[in-house]
Amino acid sequence: MSLPDVIIRTHRPGDMGLIIHQHGVLYSNEYGFDDRFEALVARITADFLENFDSAMERCWIAERVDKFLGSIMLVKDKEHENAAKLRLLAVSAESRGLGLGSTLVQEAIRFAKEAGYTSIVLWTQSSLVGARKIYAKAGFQLMDTTEQELWGHEVTSENWKLELSK
Repeated sequence: MSLPDVIIRTHRPGDMGLIIHQHGVLYSNEYGFDDRFEALVARITADFLENFDSAMERCWIAERVDKFLGSIMLVKDKEHENAAKLRLLAVSAESRGLGLGSTLVQEAIRFAKEAGYTSIVLWTQSSLVGARKIYAKAGFQLMDTTEQELWGHEVTSENWKLELSK
């Protein structure tokens, strides 16, 4: 990665508020998503904290000199046995194109393998072109798409999956 002095660490008190804020502002400014999207992110982060299993789940924060640059989560997927779910990948606009998103995804994949998961699933939108490129490069496969109205827009939701080798 080309960003000097960037550290990737696990979450600590106050980080969920930063994740909610970053997602709310970023997705409103770049995609026009309304505040229902921010509410979704708040529910995801609250669920993470209330049900956190340190042996099977993680949240990583990327920062430089105490400046929040981005985040990603890996949680148990309650719908698929022995699968993890990738959640809330975001990288600040000024940090994009330097490999930080890929670094966060690779950290999550590494942890998922160590935790014994056999696959990782994720849900995203077709308009998130940069994130979709990161997922494809990491080996995720697009499983299906759904047209729907979310956050004040017609969107194409996508489900992706990565099979993990043992």
